[in-house]
Amino acid sequence: MTPHPVPDAQAGAAVKAADRAHVFHSWSAQELIDPLAVAGAEGSYFWDYDGKRYLDFTSGLVYTNIGYQHPKVVAAIQEQAAKMTTFAPAFAIEARSEAARLIAERTPGDLDKIFFTNGGADAVEHAVRMARLHTGRPKVLSAYRSYHGGTQQAVNVTGDPRRWASDSATAGVVHFWAPFLYRSRFYAETEEQECARALEHLETTIAFEGPQTVAAIILETVPGTAGIMVPPPGYLAGVREICDKYGIVFILDEVMAGFGRTGEWFAADLFGVTPDLMTFAKGVNSGYVPLGGVAISGAIAETFARRPYPGGLTYSGHPLACAAAVATINVMAEEGVVEHAARLGAEVVEPGLRELAERHPSVGEVRGVGMFWALELVKNRETREPLVPYNAAGEANAPMAAFGAAAKAHGIWPFINMNRTHVVPPCNVTEAELKEGLAALDAALAVADEYVAE
Repeated sequence: MTPHPVPDAQAGAAVKAADRAHVFHSWSAQELIDPLAVAGAEGSYFWDYDGKRYLDFTSGLVYTNIGYQHPKVVAAIQEQAAKMTTFAPAFAIEARSEAARLIAERTPGDLDKIFFTNGGADAVEHAVRMARLHTGRPKVLSAYRSYHGGTQQAVNVTGDPRRWASDSATAGVVHFWAPFLYRSRFYAETEEQECARALEHLETTIAFEGPQTVAAIILETVPGTAGIMVPPPGYLAGVREICDKYGIVFILDEVMAGFGRTGEWFAADLFGVTPDLMTFAKGVNSGYVPLGGVAISGAIAETFARRPYPGGLTYSGHPLACAAAVATINVMAEEGVVEHAARLGAEVVEPGLRELAERHPSVGEVRGVGMFWALELVKNRETREPLVPYNAAGEANAPMAAFGAAAKAHGIWPFINMNRTHVVPPCNVTEAELKEGLAALDAALAVADEYVAE
């Protein structure tokens, strides 16, 4: 049970004032935002200084896979801090070695070498660098409707509007369309058609770019912020075959989809595919201390066996972060968190969301797996017109803003991006908490329904 929040408006006002005076927030026009002052968090909930409690249907930024303040992970961080708070990355450190071993045990295939980073974006930076050095080629292909991070290379391989302000068309990135049947770019009518046509489109893109110039293809195994579009059967296997055909490095970005989010340790396990490089972060330690990394295949590791890898980070494999990862992975194994996410996703979340879709005309599609779901909100189910335009802001985004306000008023904190709301609670969320959240979504969708075209 989470503790009962004790209101302290004066403390909340002080936190808010300091934030407004000094904190520069990401992805925001600073004067147009009003951040909530958070007093505490535990399990699947957090609360503000007025004592209002929210069920977190965002898992932070889809990273608190074991919820907030898990006592075993908190204890592990405290124990590591007492033993060794930090140490340079060139040395062999117990927490670092054990975290790498536990991760390598769970990655598919021969992804047995782990390069630690501070988070997902720099994991993508290094994966791309490794691919280019391994192949001696310059270009990277990535999908529209994707997000890979906010650093310079990572934001350039990103396929959503967050790239635009930083895209100078000099990063050696070529974008292509990945499969998404609901909004197909290939005039497909079935998943089989969508898969086949998307693969043909990708291979044609490679042919016209020059296969000998392409170092890597990077894909989110299941795209996250862009819409949780689970790829059709055969697509990732087809990409693997194309990469093998042309000597291209296949990178899977599991930063959001990894560590139980899809009901498997890694989403790649859903499809029986092994990439050459795989990035991770977020759920590796539930975000308790910043940590990311790249899992590296034998062939690419061999490239740097006698040739120095030209990259590194001061905090690579930070002991506190790695101790948190060790504890998190052990907790997930001991408590069956991955299996729990798969079971409740199939038995509670999916049927609950499909029932909501039947009753709410604003829901155009339900899609997802495990604890990784999206509701596509529309003005018209027949035309599939989005509830708000692509990349809407201000008044154009009013319907989604109203939906979000209604969700918060009913006690859940929703994940909203463009015309979608994502259902991404902690992977160890309880059945009762899920039903509480679904009831709140039900009420909020009634507000979205008001914007549906007659």
